Amino acid sequence: MATGGNPHRILIGTSGWVYSSWHGPFYPRDLRRGGELEHLSRRLGSAEINASFYSLQRPEHYRRWVEQTPDDFVFAVKGSRFITHMKKLRDAETALANFFASGVLALGRKMGPLLWQLPPSLPFDADRLEAFFRLLPRSTAEAAELAARHDARLAGRALTETDADRPVRHALEVRHPSFAAREPVELLRAHDIALVVADAAGDWPRLEDVTSDFVYLRFHGAEELYASGYTAEDLDRWAELVRAWHAGRAPTTEHTVAPPAPKATGRDVYAYFDNDIKAHAPEDALALAKRCA
Repeated sequence: MATGGNPHRILIGTSGWVYSSWHGPFYPRDLRRGGELEHLSRRLGSAEINASFYSLQRPEHYRRWVEQTPDDFVFAVKGSRFITHMKKLRDAETALANFFASGVLALGRKMGPLLWQLPPSLPFDADRLEAFFRLLPRSTAEAAELAARHDARLAGRALTETDADRPVRHALEVRHPSFAAREPVELLRAHDIALVVADAAGDWPRLEDVTSDFVYLRFHGAEELYASGYTAEDLDRWAELVRAWHAGRAPTTEHTVAPPAPKATGRDVYAYFDNDIKAHAPEDALALAKRCA
């Protein structure tokens, strides 16, 4: 949604969409299997693709997701855990080529930011991060060129072309306390990578520094990871921040650790709820979207 004449969008959704516990509370009980995304996309404007974190998908999966959603729907794509958790960002060029060749480019104009979620055990290491950031494609043309360098595992199932050249954005979710400092924030700003604002019941750092021309939020649970919902008061506070970021401001809060980013004319804001237990995620997403409309 764009608000108040601001051409930048606020896109709010859920992290994934196939959860059995959502049938009844959110999805109709008799909804056919495979109909979840179509149903969700008629009520929310975006969703995070989680399956891409666990395994390389296929182009036909991405094409099916595109077909099931409205024209203005946007997908954030979660980067492979093989890259973030197993290789820990090192020597990642071939793994990145395989990831982009697996079908990501089939999303076309519905492709939103790429999310790279780091494990809690991975501390801040400027050299490691810079080397990884230099590998990341910043356009779909660059992504297609990288995808063409995939290895034999993608033979016969790779997509290495794009229908148009569009910008590609990246967001980094950090989970080690060493990132709660000025140097990591400034490094992400230098490479135009969004620092994910993660609300995780205090288990991981909550950082609200703006480091790119868009803001990316993940809601993991207000009091208990993945299990607890957000109160009306919680959502009111978050909506105030979302509107500020969308308007181009960069508020200094108790969760900012570096000098504020310069004011912009506006920013896109992406927000995803990951508190999937008991169907809190879609209901909280709808409630926040209503407050930000």
